[in-house]
Amino acid sequence: MRARVSQKVAVGVVFVAAMFMSIMDVTIVNVALPAIRSDLHASVAGLQWSIDGYTVVVASFLLLAGSTADRVGRKRTFQAGLALFSTGSLLCSLAPTTAALIAFRMCQALGGAMLNPVAMSIIVNTFTDPKERARAIGIWGAVFGVSMAVGPLAGGFLTEAVGWRSIFWINVPIGLIAIALAARFVPESRAERPRRVDPVGQLLIVIALASLTSGVIDGRRLGWSSPFIVLAFMLTAAAVAMLVVYEGRRAEPLLDLRFFRSLPFAAATLTAVIAFASFSGFLFLNSLYLQESRGLAPAAAGLCTLPIAVALMICSPISGRLVGAGHVRVALVIAGGAIATAGLLLVGLKQDTSLPQLVVAYGVFGVGLGMVNAPITNTAVSGMPRAQAGVAAATASTSRQVGASLGVAIAGTLAGGGIRVAHSATFAESTHPVFWLTVGYGCAIAVLGMLSTGAWARASALRVAPLLEEGKREESAVTA
Repeated sequence: MRARVSQKVAVGVVFVAAMFMSIMDVTIVNVALPAIRSDLHASVAGLQWSIDGYTVVVASFLLLAGSTADRVGRKRTFQAGLALFSTGSLLCSLAPTTAALIAFRMCQALGGAMLNPVAMSIIVNTFTDPKERARAIGIWGAVFGVSMAVGPLAGGFLTEAVGWRSIFWINVPIGLIAIALAARFVPESRAERPRRVDPVGQLLIVIALASLTSGVIDGRRLGWSSPFIVLAFMLTAAAVAMLVVYEGRRAEPLLDLRFFRSLPFAAATLTAVIAFASFSGFLFLNSLYLQESRGLAPAAAGLCTLPIAVALMICSPISGRLVGAGHVRVALVIAGGAIATAGLLLVGLKQDTSLPQLVVAYGVFGVGLGMVNAPITNTAVSGMPRAQAGVAAATASTSRQVGASLGVAIAGTLAGGGIRVAHSATFAESTHPVFWLTVGYGCAIAVLGMLSTGAWARASALRVAPLLEEGKREESAVTA
């Protein structure tokens, strides 16, 4: 019994380290953006793609990674992801041009796509007791939130002390250690009846996300009526339509659309997109504003985000306890209200806005993000067949990454020319539409929280329950 507990603790430590590394990398680059722009002479679109190149690839391949792990082995897939992520990080630190950095970020993202859903599926299959699993997911949510917030802090200090390339160096030793620990402590597991490979569905997902992001990023620069932008959005619409039709007809789809008939599950997915669109857009503009508009050093800019980290550390476990006690609605309404309030505090942003006001806004934003993670994860994983936990977790993670991609693209587009002249006083004014949108994001999260926790939502979940039970009867996890 004691050995079993020790094994679980070791498994938890391995995944805390791996998750901290991979999730932190989503945000650590933001504070280094001004330094990257100066060193590599990057354009605004280049800066956006240095962020979105990572998130688009992760979002595109999370579902494939989850189903692949269920098929060939979760431990094996996890270790491969660590190796690829570490290699991509090393290449990013050596990038000579913006194009090379974007390409290496995509390589890094392929590894990152293998980490999040696979880690969650291993946790779900390791902690089989519902209470243990809830606590493990709560810890995972806290690590997720803290690592998202620590990224700007670490990025700021490393960029100022060593240079922007150092933000990628730290991943290499952590990755190697995690690979060794996983080999020693993590048990191999896979689905007894994994689903078949779905290359057509995978291709359609890549096309939809890449064309949508490209259209949003380049729309303002090329003109919304330009042939390239029109084609990009038409391609997005066609890919989404084909994906819905094709996946709906497959016996073993990459993305099981039946689960979206459950309003709580669908709302959790949409909430993840909205929440992380607001956060990623905020981080993208905040880093440029603090350093280029206000003239703060990278370390000082990173330190300004400390209230986000503190709020996340406090609110993530509180949110987990609320969800565990059945108060999902409360957690989501608080999250939405906090994000909307943070947006209201920033809609009048000026070049000389007082630091106390900024600190308060950042802290309130952290409360919103800290409260929203646990409901998303719990709703996405709960009720899904354990044997396909990788796909369940991948759906939630995909939603987060899609939101992150769109958030950066939309923020850059709405801010427009102000970003190109970030040193001027017009930069702060150009962010106002983005923060008004943030207010809307928060309101939408609160509304979704209300709708997804009522009687109608519960009834929709009950209608989907027989499908889920059928999946549970047909699939079971085995441990090698």
